Amino acid sequence: MSNIKKMYTTILGDHFPMEMKISFGDQTLVYRKKTWKIIMEDGSVDERGVRYGENPNQEAALYELINGNLTLGECKFIEPGHGLVSGIKVEDMLQVGKHPGKINLTDIDNGLNIIKYLMDQPAAVILKHNNPCGAALGDSLAQAYDKANRADRIAAFGGAVILNRACDKATAEAMSLNYLEVVCAPDFESGTLEILKARKNLRVVKISRIDKLADFENYRFVDFKSLIDGGIIVQQSAVNSIRKVEDLLPAVTTFKEKEYKVDREPTKREIDDMLFGWAVEHGVTSNSVIYVKNGCTVGIGTGEQDRVGVAEIAVQKAYVKYADIVCFDTHGIPYADLVLEIEQGKRNKRDQEFIDAKTKEDRAGLPGSVMISDAFFPYRDGADVGIRQGVSAILQAGGSMRDFETIEACNEAQPQVAMKFTGQRAFKH
Repeated sequence: MSNIKKMYTTILGDHFPMEMKISFGDQTLVYRKKTWKIIMEDGSVDERGVRYGENPNQEAALYELINGNLTLGECKFIEPGHGLVSGIKVEDMLQVGKHPGKINLTDIDNGLNIIKYLMDQPAAVILKHNNPCGAALGDSLAQAYDKANRADRIAAFGGAVILNRACDKATAEAMSLNYLEVVCAPDFESGTLEILKARKNLRVVKISRIDKLADFENYRFVDFKSLIDGGIIVQQSAVNSIRKVEDLLPAVTTFKEKEYKVDREPTKREIDDMLFGWAVEHGVTSNSVIYVKNGCTVGIGTGEQDRVGVAEIAVQKAYVKYADIVCFDTHGIPYADLVLEIEQGKRNKRDQEFIDAKTKEDRAGLPGSVMISDAFFPYRDGADVGIRQGVSAILQAGGSMRDFETIEACNEAQPQVAMKFTGQRAFKH
């Protein structure tokens, strides 16, 4: 094994203390560092903490809240005994794989952060570097996973899958066809572990409290951001208050004493996608714009500095992913492999031309989708990006001085585009 490869497979260890206390005035929270005693193949026992941090040369530790209650103002925070990721026990790690590191744990955590709003029906979220690359609802868990995976097969490679139902054989068999880093579910039905464990490096984690995730909708946690000078910014975690159709606000504004309002109301399907998309948005790094359709992500744009740019990037990603899935369905190989085989003279250029033409004709499945923006559009140009691709509805925070421009863009579109406001933004940094 090369030194470079060994760097990624070595458990770094850490010098963080076993106990940590944080005081807020006269209130003290007590945390205990999480370690797991792993039985090795030779029967020996190895006690391990987090594998390493974001990079192999960064020590890291996971702490679980074990004592203390915190109330700040009218907000009461999560109490001890409610641990999800920090509450993982050694017996919950059904297969350790390469042993989890910080990124694996934060991927699980953000997946739970999204899926807690999607508990009414089977759902799957696939994450990569703490952002969802595919999220979907389904009539069955296997269908939800298949939709989420097909939304972005490229990024799903090496991803973390979070399921909100017990993993069944059909879902396990579908996941076994991919290279994944983590599979997390509230339980695993008989026979599923044998399927998943064929991938020796896969981390299989059971979090039984997933079935009670809906209870976490109203919980908050204290979010810390450490600064380069040792300072800390502390905030309350976000709560999604857009959970039902009654929470959506009409897209209406007044500019220079003239009222502007969107002419067309969204259909039930569009409303369902608005609520689904807004839930997913709570796990996407800002600035972000996503497109969703029929309970599934179509394109996800993350972490950009301007809203027009991220709207365009989400479109571009949708086209790339659509061409890839068409290629996979037609030829059984990724689009990139098809291009390589054409360059090598193993395939006809017409194969690529057919896929490109179909992707362009279908506009990557974007027509009829709902465009979700995590904050308001300062000008209409961001919304125009989605409208040109055929979105049928938009959900955004509202509150821009130029909301009237975006309303006019929706009304001028042919066919007209529906729009609702949330009255809140969903920034995540």
